[in-house]
Amino acid sequence: MSWNNQGGGPWKSPGRGPWGQGPFGPPPTGDLEEIIRRVQEALAKLTPGGSGGGGGKGFGGRGALFLVLAAVLLWFAWGTFYTVQPSEVGINLVFGRYTGKTAAGLNTNWPWPIGSVIKVPVWDQQITEVGYRSIGASADIPEESQMLTGDKNIVDVHFRVNWQIDPAKPEDYVFNILNPRETVKAVAESIMREVVGLKTIDGILTTDRASVEADVQKRMQDLLNTYRAGVLVKQVQLQSVDAPSQVLSAYRDVTAAQQDQQRAVNEAETYANKVVPEAEGGAARIVAEANAYREQTILEAKGQTSRYNQIYEQYKKAPGVTRERMYLETMEHVLGPMDKTIVDSNSASPPVPYIALEPLQSRTGASGK
Repeated sequence: MSWNNQGGGPWKSPGRGPWGQGPFGPPPTGDLEEIIRRVQEALAKLTPGGSGGGGGKGFGGRGALFLVLAAVLLWFAWGTFYTVQPSEVGINLVFGRYTGKTAAGLNTNWPWPIGSVIKVPVWDQQITEVGYRSIGASADIPEESQMLTGDKNIVDVHFRVNWQIDPAKPEDYVFNILNPRETVKAVAESIMREVVGLKTIDGILTTDRASVEADVQKRMQDLLNTYRAGVLVKQVQLQSVDAPSQVLSAYRDVTAAQQDQQRAVNEAETYANKVVPEAEGGAARIVAEANAYREQTILEAKGQTSRYNQIYEQYKKAPGVTRERMYLETMEHVLGPMDKTIVDSNSASPPVPYIALEPLQSRTGASGK
């Protein structure tokens, strides 16, 4: 016998077994005997001589007993074996009491009404949507999606939870929670509100989405483990996070202004990063040039001092010769770059007055070059 856990299992009342007791309570002793007695009476009526007297009474009793035994064997053989699909785990019950779980394949259990089997699809991926529905006319459900952030702003949060039944503890999923889907949805919405309440609106709209998803998944799993719900939370995905539709346009304007402000700040920082190094480089170059000029001036002054000291030493040894040499060097330094013609007035043959000296000087200069 296969059934699911929606609506309280094989019995209608939550926490009640097929005999009116809890899933682990003792069964009454008279019900099985009553069922067997009724089956015997029904079979006796169907057999020849089952309802009459006379000589056929003994044959009818033996035939009824044979049919009862055949029915019991058929009932036992037919109801004992059952198949579990690869994506399922079987939960065995005997008189409503949990006795163990079975893997995929052919398995056995007591037939109904003594035993029953719950086949739980543990490998099927379940999806719970909060704040919206992907199927149906209502794309947004404000009572689920509107949440309050830590800085007292309202945001619309649409998200989905991917989960599955824990293959290691399917009995917890079957027996410990009455409505698993609603429980997972309630836990997801509650945890998401808690996490969003710890974030600012700017963070949850931009950089904190990944951390919100991971935090919600961990908190959900911890809480469901506390409930012993037998549920594994595989993933939490934020589908959309936005300001409420009533103020969405105004919020987008504020966001655009903040982006413009940030862009202006970035441009100013870029300009500063360009200008400041250039100014620092120029200042360093000026300081280096000043230091070089100072060193050059000091070295030149030291060189001049040393030269004059050497000249003075020579002057003390031979003042006349030194003065003559200094005079000649000075004249050479002063008159050297100038165009000049030296005429010895004491010469016996002075130059002819009409000879042009300038062409001669130009030609001499050109040949010297």
